[in-house]
Amino acid sequence: MGYVKTAMLMAAMTALFMGLGYLMGGTGGTVIALVVAAGMNAFSWWNSDKMVLRMHNAQPVGPNDRSGLSDLVAGLARNAGLPMPAVYLIDTPQPNAFATGRNPENAAVAVTTGLMRSLSREQLAGVIAHELAHIRNRDTAIMTVTATFAGAISMLANFALFFGGSRERMGIVGTLAMMILAPMAAALVQMAISRTREYAADKTGAEICRNPMWLASALERIEAGAARVDNIAAERHPATAHMFIINPLHGQGADNLFATHPSTANRVAALRAMAGPRAEPAPAAAPWGAPEPRDPSGPWG
Repeated sequence: MGYVKTAMLMAAMTALFMGLGYLMGGTGGTVIALVVAAGMNAFSWWNSDKMVLRMHNAQPVGPNDRSGLSDLVAGLARNAGLPMPAVYLIDTPQPNAFATGRNPENAAVAVTTGLMRSLSREQLAGVIAHELAHIRNRDTAIMTVTATFAGAISMLANFALFFGGSRERMGIVGTLAMMILAPMAAALVQMAISRTREYAADKTGAEICRNPMWLASALERIEAGAARVDNIAAERHPATAHMFIINPLHGQGADNLFATHPSTANRVAALRAMAGPRAEPAPAAAPWGAPEPRDPSGPWG
């Protein structure tokens, strides 16, 4: 059902983009809109991961890092049937994480230093599994395309006043309304797709780490930390907020039209239902720190 809803929302955004091109320039405007969309998506497809990692000053983590983070990612990637993604660390006290990349063969997982300090090993495994789920479900590519479409729609709407075709078809009032409503509609569709993919990644991530409660308890802890601590890079680049496991910006706590993420309470409730009545919470272990001995029979071993 999640993929059906995503496909419908993607179709709605495409129709909005094509319709906007037609209103601006008729059939020729539609063709121009297609060319612009193709060019922007091609550029984003190949460069978005590098751009986002650079925006957040993410630093690569080598396979022999003493924290054991790479080992944890590698074990969970095997569980997910994925190639090993690149691993990055972001130096910010806010606990958070995101995944990026155009496909599983060119993917990266980035976690913050605040996340490493705040979570137990089990909770961190739940978060990494969630991000790997985004990669396996191709959400990183989907969100790149939707973000590009949303940006292109905003750009076309801003150009509307400079083209006579839109004024002839809609009048000046209609053109002004289009300039305001088209970007808003695109943003709403983008946010709806983002919320849908988060629920799907929670479900798949719980299956990858084999314990829904690890992710549920991690979400609660991350939300509490993100509410207290600013993420300066995310505040500077709010267009990247939808990529994080929990909204890094402040002021969004409801599962509503204008939220980039579902309500954390709703996500946790879904994970608890998935775990069943006998579910046990993640162990109250010490926060992630020095590397721990790995149990080869463990869920990430």
